[in-house]
Amino acid sequence: MHPPALVDALARDLAAASYASGGVAALVGDAAHDALARSVAAPARRAALRRPGACSTLLRALWLGDAVAEPDLADALPALGVDGAVALGIAERRGGLVAPLVTIRPHRFRDARGEGEWWIASDLDELAGVWPLRPDHVLGVGGAARTLAALLPPVEAGTALDLGTGCGVLALHLRRFAERVVATDISPRALWFADLTAALNGVDGIETRLGSLFEPVAGERFDLIASNPPFVITPRAEGVPAYEYRDGGATGDALMASVVHGLERHLEPSGHARLLGNWEHRDSTAGLDRVRGWLDASGLDAWAIEREALDPVRYAELWLRDGGTLPRDAEHDALMGAWLDDFEARGVRTVGMGWLAVRRPEGQASLARFERLGQAVQLEHAAAHLAEAFDDAAWLAGLDDVALSAERLAAAPDVTESRHQLPGAAGPNVIELRQGGALGRSLSVDTALAALVGASDGELAVGQLVGAIASLLEVDEALLAADLLPRVRELVLTGFLRPFSD
Repeated sequence: MHPPALVDALARDLAAASYASGGVAALVGDAAHDALARSVAAPARRAALRRPGACSTLLRALWLGDAVAEPDLADALPALGVDGAVALGIAERRGGLVAPLVTIRPHRFRDARGEGEWWIASDLDELAGVWPLRPDHVLGVGGAARTLAALLPPVEAGTALDLGTGCGVLALHLRRFAERVVATDISPRALWFADLTAALNGVDGIETRLGSLFEPVAGERFDLIASNPPFVITPRAEGVPAYEYRDGGATGDALMASVVHGLERHLEPSGHARLLGNWEHRDSTAGLDRVRGWLDASGLDAWAIEREALDPVRYAELWLRDGGTLPRDAEHDALMGAWLDDFEARGVRTVGMGWLAVRRPEGQASLARFERLGQAVQLEHAAAHLAEAFDDAAWLAGLDDVALSAERLAAAPDVTESRHQLPGAAGPNVIELRQGGALGRSLSVDTALAALVGASDGELAVGQLVGAIASLLEVDEALLAADLLPRVRELVLTGFLRPFSD
């Protein structure tokens, strides 16, 4: 437990120094501030040294990892003091200098609840001049954490679980949705950082627990579960470095399977889960089919989205580089060989990388969707759409074709239509529906479906529209209905059409 008086003093000092995203950008300039996000420190350090002061000293110490003169840090932390910083465990004296032991960086965020900013505490990293990383390194806010936070469903929850909390940033997001959050991690160091991050931002209602995956919450259920688990597929071979923040200690994608298998036991009815993950495409089974197999007997609604797939060489390159091993390094070829041997042993062709949205239904499961999406997606739209999709799937499951024909639908307001035709053609060669929201799909449709979507404004029932279109096109109404109704269901599920209510 961090001494509350010291944490409060630190928070007051950071605020007084304008040590926030806006304050740092004003100090160093937008270009140098943007470079920090790309792990380029030199421009910001150069600007900070030219403009000494409290914010400059804090930027150098707590963001860039520089040792600073003790009088300068004392001036920057008047309430906490250097003695307080040492007692809190965030710095140590080294001769006449004070060296940081952690990073504390401003983090501007956006999720389904809106925008805000926190200070996030984590380990010193490459940007702070530390390399190689320690095996129990606690990562700060990366792209994966930002993605998962943006995908959290806009729901009210009594309880939430952050599985593998790391520095605790996702626990802060979950607290914005839930009255109480449990944050677990196998690393005591991670929980130390998560507790500090929560206290520094004055966020209560977060309980941290030590243990692997679901072990610390055995027998408990939650309304909302989120996890960016240590899913990286790392060879379990001697001499291959492993990092707690990314490597779960399992072979292949078994760690990801364990997380998915645990959801049914720990979700409340109508509870949601959002996960990031990797899965293997093997000679015998496609990756998304493997994910489907993990969920088949669970009784859960699920939508898995693969955003990218890397071949074994590119996947190994990615994580070797993440671990600090470059092609010029002496150990690079041996480590690359270990990764490729590991993939060959299981017949891995590619590794899929993506998202998994899950809900525990009140009754029977009605959604099992597993697909690859490569188009650009606006995450804030995706979060709301995926949450709605579970309700839409349950609604559709309760309607046979006769009942669906009696329903009124409306085209989603973000949907537009484009028509393309060759010069002199009597009609369009291609009709395309596009989403500005949801998952940003583009869909080629025929004249009949385009007409139905275009006329869906809530005035007429689906069956009435099908009848009118059949008459216009001079085709059999029953045959047209048999063709259109399954596609109408798909358009509802994917967000092009919405149930209409007065």
